[in-house]
Amino acid sequence: MNTTMATEALDSKVPSWLQPEIFTGVLQESVKCFSKIKNFKAESGLAAGENYTAIMLRVNIQVELEDGSEKSVSYMLKLPHQSEIYRQMLEAHNIFDAERTIYNTIIPEMEQMYRDVDVEVKFGPKSYDLKDAKSDYVLLEDLAPRGFKNMNRLEGLDQAHTESALRKLSQWHAASAVRVANKGSYPDKYTIGFYREDVRPLMTEVNNNIINSFLKSCETYEDNEEYIEQVKSAEPKIIDMMYKLAKPDTNGFNVLNHGDFWSNNMMFSHDSFGKIKETYMIDFPLLKYGSVAQDLYYFLISSTKLEDKLSKFDYYIKFYHDNLVENLKLLKYSKPVPTLRDIHIIMFKYGFWGYLTATGVMSGVLLDPTESASFDNLLSDSDEAANFKSMLYTNSRYRKHMKIVLPWLLNRGAFE
Repeated sequence: MNTTMATEALDSKVPSWLQPEIFTGVLQESVKCFSKIKNFKAESGLAAGENYTAIMLRVNIQVELEDGSEKSVSYMLKLPHQSEIYRQMLEAHNIFDAERTIYNTIIPEMEQMYRDVDVEVKFGPKSYDLKDAKSDYVLLEDLAPRGFKNMNRLEGLDQAHTESALRKLSQWHAASAVRVANKGSYPDKYTIGFYREDVRPLMTEVNNNIINSFLKSCETYEDNEEYIEQVKSAEPKIIDMMYKLAKPDTNGFNVLNHGDFWSNNMMFSHDSFGKIKETYMIDFPLLKYGSVAQDLYYFLISSTKLEDKLSKFDYYIKFYHDNLVENLKLLKYSKPVPTLRDIHIIMFKYGFWGYLTATGVMSGVLLDPTESASFDNLLSDSDEAANFKSMLYTNSRYRKHMKIVLPWLLNRGAFE
């Protein structure tokens, strides 16, 4: 290690073990003609409220190459929160272990399936192994230097970006369905995930906190008479419904759901005219094998523009289905291909996912940036947490969306 190397002051979220020397192996792998590290800096990679499941750091490194020239490189490092409830959740289901398996095994397998039929599909960034890390982690290529970015979550995705995301999702779903048809089931950590019986008390505690905050706010909504009783009657059975919906239907069409497919978990690159060149999926800690309804509701309810959310919902389902069928046939799916009618029936059957999305992730997506947006405030019952959850459910943007989403869910029989 060069003694002249500079290491800049680190952000308070950066652990003490995160030192330049542990990146030497990664740099040797990813930077051609790497010689030595000249400067190292780690800092928060995302503002508060842009990611709840982990701490995201951007690691910027200035390196010297063998010819004496210098080059700037960067990586995204995902680390666990330090709270007690987060530790309990990791014990129940280690999302870091699961996600590293995704990047190291499942994504390469899926991409190879497309390569085998002469189609090049990339699902996300490269991942790297970090030697001597002192905690769980996921280390990824930083996509920003390649021009990738998130779109504005508050505005919601327009039709072009929604279609691009659905096209990528259909490729992912198709590959996962073909993989199971050809090679058998995924491991339990993806077929069961968080939904283990021994974790039900923890899930109940966490969700009751959130549900009660939503109900308290929902009672203040104008013109709520149409749906308020249905919402209240749903409260006691939410956890049971979540477990029921999460169980794959052995007679139905199942895929490996991304599980957290909202606008910040997809990144887009554009050409000089603003046309979408590529869409990548990121953040894979919550993969769950089961009905396509989970990802479709999660994405379409949480992340599309207000004016498109319901008016184009059926169109988006057809767009997804058209692409799903194309990819299933491309990959030579050996089982019956679901019809558009089948997908619509699935969406009605699993309509409660829509309610879980609207009262869950959609509230975070639509909240203005705030320093109080944190994992602890989302799940704990402190005064600060109560104030934060009140902000989630009472702000005017969220209320505007819920004013149309709740009656729509009611009219589709989602609470039955």
